[in-house]
Amino acid sequence: MFTVKQLSKMAGITPRTLHFYDEIGLLKPSEVGENGYRYYGEESLLQLQQILLYRQLDMPLKEIQKIMGRHDFDVLEALESHKNELYRRIAKMERLVGTVDDTILYIKGKKEMSQKKLFEAFSDEQQAEYEKEAMQMYDPATVKAANKKWKEYTAGEKQRIADEGKAVYADLVAAMPRGPASPEVQACIERWRWHIEYFWVPNEDQLVGLAELYNQDPRFKANFDQVDPRLAEFMLAAVKVYVNRKQK
Repeated sequence: MFTVKQLSKMAGITPRTLHFYDEIGLLKPSEVGENGYRYYGEESLLQLQQILLYRQLDMPLKEIQKIMGRHDFDVLEALESHKNELYRRIAKMERLVGTVDDTILYIKGKKEMSQKKLFEAFSDEQQAEYEKEAMQMYDPATVKAANKKWKEYTAGEKQRIADEGKAVYADLVAAMPRGPASPEVQACIERWRWHIEYFWVPNEDQLVGLAELYNQDPRFKANFDQVDPRLAEFMLAAVKVYVNRKQK
C-alpha cells in the first residue's frame, strides 16, 4: 500500500491532485485508515496510470470518467489503444518535422517546394484525423460515427474534400488583410464551417473550441504556421465574429 505522499511522488503529481481525483470519484483509494489517511494498492496504481495516459492525450477528466466508468472497460485494451495512439502521434510529428525542414530549405533557396507541398499537412487523411480529434474531445460515439462516415466516401470524394479544405485556407490567407469581420473572411469561415460537416456536425460553441484548438495544440499550430504564422490566431478571431453574429 502507498500513502498519498508516496504515490504522488512516484507518479510525479501533487498530493492535491490525488485528493481531487478522490473527490470527483475518478480515483478512489483502496482503503482509508482510521486516521483518515488514504492508501492505494496495485489496482489503484494501474487506474492512476490510465488516467495520466489519457491526460497525456489531452482528454478532459469528464471524458476519462465516462470511459473508465464503463462496465466493459478493459485495461489491456486501453493500453493497446494508448500505444497505437502514441505511435500515430510520433509518426505525425516526424512528418511535420520533415515538412518544416523542407520549408526551411525552400526559404533558404536550397530546395524547390511546390505550393501543394506547403499544404501537404492538410492531406485528406490527416485533415480527417485532426477534425475527429477535436469533436467533443474523443467522445467514442461521435468518433465512431465520423470514422464510418469518412470510410463511406470514395477515393474521388476524399480528394475533392481535401482540395476543398486547402482552398478554404488559401482563400482565408488571401483575405486576411481585409480583417476578421470583413465579408470576404466571413464567407471563408462559412465555407470552413460547412467543410467540417464532411466529418462531424459541430455546434457554435464547438466551432470556437475548434479554432482555439488550432492555436493551443502544437500539431494544429505547426500546420497552420506552415501556411502563414498569423493564420491560426486570425482564424480564431474570425470564427468568434462568425459565431457572435449567428447568436444575435
